[in-house]
Amino acid sequence: QVQLVESGGGLVQAGGSLRLSCAASGRTFSSYDMGWFRQAPGKEREFVAAINWTGRSTYYADSVKGRFTISRDNAKNTVYLQMNSLKPEDTAVYYCAVFTGGNYYYTKSYRSWGQGTQVTVSS
Repeated sequence: QVQLVESGGGLVQAGGSLRLSCAASGRTFSSYDMGWFRQAPGKEREFVAAINWTGRSTYYADSVKGRFTISRDNAKNTVYLQMNSLKPEDTAVYYCAVFTGGNYYYTKSYRSWGQGTQVTVSS
């Protein structure tokens, strides 16, 4: 069973950048596709980005396309989310998870969620 721990969140001004990390335990990490989601207060958890196990295929929500970049380092068992040009509407708790199959955009396609890391963007 893979366990995930997110880090890298914080408070940043609009227009700034942050890089989130998702560290995974377990030797089978490199065989999993991975995803990032976020959840703002009072809202449902929403898809942000996903990456396949090789790192060669990536997928993004329209709201972050061109600003966020997902990547992975299988040697370090880590997935990253580089977030640039941050906006106040990006404020949320960000989660990573293991993709189990189906549609990348749906939370039900994932398991082994991390505890999340808070990102706050001030205007």
